[in-house]
Amino acid sequence: MKKNYLFTFLLLMVINTFLFAQEGTISGTVKNKNGEPLSYVNVGLEGTSKGTTTTKTGAFQIHKVAQGQYSLAFSMIGYESQKIDIQVVAGETTEVAPIVLTEKEEELAEVIVSDTKAKYVESNVSPSLRQKTEVFKLPQNIQIVGSQLMVDQQVTNIMEGAIRNVSGVTMLEHWGHFARINMRGFRLPALRNGFNVSDAWGPLSEDMSFVDRMEFVKGPAGFMLAAGEPGGFYNVVTKKPVEKPLAQVAVTAGSFDFYRAEADFGGAITENKKLLFRLNGMYQTSDSHRGGEDAKRFMISPALTYNLSEKTSITGELNYQQAESYIGAAYVFGPVSSGYGSVDKNFKMVDTNYPATDIKELTLFADLNHKFNNNWEATLRFSHLKFDQEGNSHWLASMEENGDAIRYANIWDALSVGNYAQGFIQGKANTGNISHSILGGIDYTDKEYWSDWSQNVPYTTPFNIFNPTYGYPAPEFDRSVDLKDRSTSPYDGYITTAYYLQDEIGFLNDKLRLTLAGRYTHVNSKWKEEDDSRFTPRVGVSVNILEDLTAYALYDQSFIPQGGASFDGKPFDPEEAADIEGGLKKTFLDGKLRTSLGVYQITKQNILVGDPENPNFSKQLGEVQSKGFEFDLQGEITRGLNVVLNYANTDVKVTKDTDPENVGKRVAGHAKHVTNGWFTYSFSSQSALKGFGASLGYQYQIDRSTWAWNAENETDLPDYFRLDGGLFWGNEKLRVQFNINNLLNEYLYSGANYGTYLYWQSEPGINGRVRVTYNFK
Repeated sequence: MKKNYLFTFLLLMVINTFLFAQEGTISGTVKNKNGEPLSYVNVGLEGTSKGTTTTKTGAFQIHKVAQGQYSLAFSMIGYESQKIDIQVVAGETTEVAPIVLTEKEEELAEVIVSDTKAKYVESNVSPSLRQKTEVFKLPQNIQIVGSQLMVDQQVTNIMEGAIRNVSGVTMLEHWGHFARINMRGFRLPALRNGFNVSDAWGPLSEDMSFVDRMEFVKGPAGFMLAAGEPGGFYNVVTKKPVEKPLAQVAVTAGSFDFYRAEADFGGAITENKKLLFRLNGMYQTSDSHRGGEDAKRFMISPALTYNLSEKTSITGELNYQQAESYIGAAYVFGPVSSGYGSVDKNFKMVDTNYPATDIKELTLFADLNHKFNNNWEATLRFSHLKFDQEGNSHWLASMEENGDAIRYANIWDALSVGNYAQGFIQGKANTGNISHSILGGIDYTDKEYWSDWSQNVPYTTPFNIFNPTYGYPAPEFDRSVDLKDRSTSPYDGYITTAYYLQDEIGFLNDKLRLTLAGRYTHVNSKWKEEDDSRFTPRVGVSVNILEDLTAYALYDQSFIPQGGASFDGKPFDPEEAADIEGGLKKTFLDGKLRTSLGVYQITKQNILVGDPENPNFSKQLGEVQSKGFEFDLQGEITRGLNVVLNYANTDVKVTKDTDPENVGKRVAGHAKHVTNGWFTYSFSSQSALKGFGASLGYQYQIDRSTWAWNAENETDLPDYFRLDGGLFWGNEKLRVQFNINNLLNEYLYSGANYGTYLYWQSEPGINGRVRVTYNFK
């Protein structure tokens, strides 16, 4: 009942605060003579101070323009300027016909020189999220981490800090090969190009060389994709074929014998530009700050797009990653009485001959899109994933107060296979003065996961963490039987079929938008006799209080199957949850700076949490509730100064359980307070320091627990603060970048207290990387 009251209150708040704008809006797009969108074109109203620049899709909007006649000017270095006359009507949007700018050949080089400043604002989600509405107008909090931001931070792998750019997102300590990312207190499913590729212990962490952007969707979004986790999900969007020629190479060298080479090529293969391609490749070798963990990583990603006609296109893509990983080598164990960090941050718990695990991952994507007309289109999408792992992991058998540890290694072979299909239709229609943006379709997922943890090799000789002696023989395992026959994970496999329909209804010239959606999900769990199915509704409201201020409210439900089983072999029931939230979105400086502020409450049944008594297993709780609020800011504050700033307050507690003593306890996997910032300044082309720039960023977490609380259900991890920075210089061809991480050389770690022992994973002290990028085109 409280949920209904709260949702009604939010709806009334949004509707009662609705105001009619007394000014109009101007919108349109700018292209070159080849029909390609032009970004960062200056658009201004002559005789006024109003203006903006086009987005990466060539789109622009100028808000709060008084009624009247104007001259609209378009200019960009390297292109001929253009002016048109327009009429603005109060309360309406004036759509400008597509503007085509002609190049000035003698100024082409200067176009690139003037575009060296970072751009951290993304206006629209990728096509894989199926949403045509601008992020600013959606009744949901969606944050986008673009490629430019990841380049500025020198993020080469998703586990290296890409999540710092979104409020409330944290990463739990990990085995070393996949990212365990939490948001709003719950684990986020990992999606690639709109397909949910998550499993219990995967997928392989994405290398950023083939990633175009990362999209973090907060709250349930089962209507949007086949992932109903109430905390949200993150979607990795890979680089796609392009029409304009692209040729770029980059080399990086850094601390701990880090060496890396990347290449990115693209363009039209045929003269008529119907066949386009993209090819990304990467090779990397590196050690860790612990030493003795030399590992190689390789990636190749070819993609082709064939435009059968102006209305129909087909895209095929392959991503292949191969990685060596010292699984479990980052874990350090110690007695509770000694506390966290009782050994040096470069200390290692495994022997010097501890073998690496070999991982191969292949993903295939196929996409067919057909536009019936300007309003309606259909898409068919297919994907296949195969994750193949052969190796071992490391853990603790016992720990004495004097630091004597009995360790063991166990086999960890895994095979994950997923086949996915999506088909959907989306379009626009009107009933009188009411607009409709309609989306409907079907999702199909078939996933299986096999793994073998059964073979253990105990290290019978005690290993003292305060006086370590290395040299125990490397573990050996019997692999004579096929993995599928010796798998100890017989419960990880299910088929999901889901049908959904959404209508985004626009009133009052689309200033007020009502979203109604529903999804029916049927799950055939291969280990259970009975299937599971649910209908999950969704209601959202978004309203333009002002042209640059939007309020939204949302009620959503989620339903997601759970693979795996508890320590006693019982399969997990599906998770169900309800989310209610509301918030405000505000833009400043003609859209160059964007902010969002939201508050939410998620109630979730059958949640999976780590089992404190059996660290390699999970268990289900009765009901958990997550509450909090979030703030995100990104964009350009003033010319040349770009910023990402966020804060989240998260509180997750048990509200129902078979054991009454658990009620009211906090659930591990989050920090109560998380704030991050990243600032980049680029000197203008008129400055004597043109091409130069600097970055500075921080990460700060307070009252945190990453996997488990201590024996008294209280946090015993210290607060976390990390400072990073960078310097760079670039022109139209060359960019040189130097980044330093952990500038304060702090001993940083995450970990958990299991009552009889502690474990933690340390980060390296101060370390750096130099990256040199060269553009041939």
